[in-house]
Amino acid sequence: MEIRIYPTYDDLSAKAAEQLLLLMAGYDKPLLCPASGDTPAGLYKVLSERYQERKEDMSAWSFVGLDEWVGLNGSDEGSCRYFIDKTLFRPLQVTSERICFFDGRSANLSKECVDAEQFISERNGIDVAVLGVGMNGHIAMNEPGCPVDGRAQIVTLHPVTKLVGQKYFTQHLELEEGITLGMGTLMESKHIILIVSGKHKSRIVRKMLGEPATNELPASLLLRHPSVTVFLDEDAASGLSNQDLHGDNRN
Repeated sequence: MEIRIYPTYDDLSAKAAEQLLLLMAGYDKPLLCPASGDTPAGLYKVLSERYQERKEDMSAWSFVGLDEWVGLNGSDEGSCRYFIDKTLFRPLQVTSERICFFDGRSANLSKECVDAEQFISERNGIDVAVLGVGMNGHIAMNEPGCPVDGRAQIVTLHPVTKLVGQKYFTQHLELEEGITLGMGTLMESKHIILIVSGKHKSRIVRKMLGEPATNELPASLLLRHPSVTVFLDEDAASGLSNQDLHGDNRN
């Protein structure tokens, strides 16, 4: 594990984008798993600018969605797919055959899970996963207490996730379930970029880095990965001690 701390969110986003481009360049036809949400938006903005300035060729990249609210898909403003379409797929002009993304409106959600795992398998696994951390320590929609070896699955949402998730919608929605790649699938990624920003995340960052790894704090499980880089801005890192940064309490 490597921890990198930057003064501002913009600095963090630029450096995380550099790392992503470097890692993706190591594969002929790389598969990226991008998280939705406010935290990685700055990284996607940098990627879009680099693409539009013709500084990067991303035409060989494929993408697998990380998660989605059950009952929603890309036609719904506030959905995970809607966000990724707006911030990444459309700016990078990604064609549909290079994308596999959960359809939360599907009548067969189990097939959505099977299709996602098959898409990943056919491309020899996820090369880079870009992930954020929820206020309760969840990763994607893998909530506290999730299986450590879980695959793509339908999950019941934690009360904190249901509450925080309302910020993406213009009117209140009853969010009860999600569909997500599991921790087992994500841990098989060749590389993980974990991004956390803001003082409101400082408490969960301290717990993630300072306490033993447990599925009650899914983010802590990622720190066992052989190639994970944690990108923090100074606000997110504000609660850390030297022991948190240099110790190893995650066994």
